[in-house]
Amino acid sequence: MSSPTPHAHEHTHQQPLTGSWSQAASATLHCLTGCAIGEVLGLAIGTALGLSTLTTIVLAVVLAFVFGYGVTITPVLRAGVPLATALGVAFAADTVSITVMEVIDNLVVLVVPGAMDAGLGSWLFWGSLAFALAVAFVVTVPVNRWLIGRGKGHAVVHQYHH
Repeated sequence: MSSPTPHAHEHTHQQPLTGSWSQAASATLHCLTGCAIGEVLGLAIGTALGLSTLTTIVLAVVLAFVFGYGVTITPVLRAGVPLATALGVAFAADTVSITVMEVIDNLVVLVVPGAMDAGLGSWLFWGSLAFALAVAFVVTVPVNRWLIGRGKGHAVVHQYHH
């Protein structure tokens, strides 16, 4: 029978993890940074090119995930983590958060009358997008708090931020 690792004993006495609201807000803001870049870029490109609503939303969601993961993976790579591991960290840290954020912000934009048909020069376009991102932030903070409290979500990336 092998002896337990030094870390095994530590975990048996560890208190349950709890995510604070400030940690959750910080993680959500971090996630929102990448998501917003991709979301705004995707909606702006789709609107400028006259793409269909569905195509525009798909483009915005894809870019939100690309930029969202990019914002997380960059400092992890700078910490010397190999690319494959860094990708795994980014996926574990951000997938749920980005998904919730994207569902909420795109639903909000879709339900604002005329928002998807408004041009890039319209206050309706930009106002609805800003409102959608704000709503997505508010909805995603408790999700991130729950994840961090269980050692998931952005909790997995904190060990790489020195």
